[in-house]
Amino acid sequence: MRILILGGSQFLGRAIAFHACAAGHDVTCAARGLAGPIAAGSRLVRIDRDVADGLAPLAGEAFDAVVDVARHPGQVRRAVAALKRPGVHWTFVSTVSVYADNRTPGQRADTAPLREPATADIEHSTDAIYGAAKVACEQAVGNDAFICRAGLIVGPEDPTGRFPYWPARLARGGKVLAPGSPDDAVQFIDVRDLAQWIVHAAEIGLTGIYDGIGPVRTRGELLTECASALNASCSFTWIDRAFLEARDVRRWAGPRSLPLWLPLPDFAGFMTRDTSPARAAGLTSRPVAMTARDTLDWLRSSNGPVIALTGDEEKDVLAAWHAAKAS
Repeated sequence: MRILILGGSQFLGRAIAFHACAAGHDVTCAARGLAGPIAAGSRLVRIDRDVADGLAPLAGEAFDAVVDVARHPGQVRRAVAALKRPGVHWTFVSTVSVYADNRTPGQRADTAPLREPATADIEHSTDAIYGAAKVACEQAVGNDAFICRAGLIVGPEDPTGRFPYWPARLARGGKVLAPGSPDDAVQFIDVRDLAQWIVHAAEIGLTGIYDGIGPVRTRGELLTECASALNASCSFTWIDRAFLEARDVRRWAGPRSLPLWLPLPDFAGFMTRDTSPARAAGLTSRPVAMTARDTLDWLRSSNGPVIALTGDEEKDVLAAWHAAKAS
């Protein structure tokens, strides 16, 4: 197959290109080429999706499948107008942030309510309207495509630090601050598993809307499995939401955060989605131990920073917790 990836120079896009090339496909990555290198074996065509004729370098080329990972509605609308044709399989990588209800566990892609889409005059997404912008992108693509609503994507080359924090922290061993309860649910997908499934969907002509996420597991299972995979000696101190928030420990990602932590019950449904339709359609998930080891190996080889709760900040919160318990 001739596969066009709109993007392809970082994380998921590059992983899709890598797996498509490994499967023997003719792969073109269309991007500005500024975010990073494309996968070996693929071809780069430089485009600028923010201008009206930015896709002109692709004029006259024919593709069997197109994969778009964009977040900006204007870019998606222009790509659909220029490239979407009968007989061309179209994949749009969306997000579970399109859903309006984050509190109800076990929701499915075919029935869960969506956010209102960003208005037609919105060209670019921002963090504040990310979910609404992705809804608008989905509507621009149409219902004859494969729409993959990805959850938290993790693994080697993860630029967010959300998952890498945990292998890096657990590898140091010792007393580990763990947020919430060991029974809290977590859910994510290794970037390589998601990429393989997206390539598979193009190969078989899969259409429809699916949640591209791995199985639900507990936070206690996740941390224990990761520590075991890394041969790390850890003891976990579980600290509740109220105490963490009172000491300005932040959620999900960024400075002073505990990644993969979201407050409950506000986000009880965000990482407990029913992904059985995706599994029936071919999505598989590798063991979390493999993801943890490979992520730590990549983190060490790239010397990449992880922006989250620092070691000193963690020690301070643990000390305050134990002092409060002793008083």
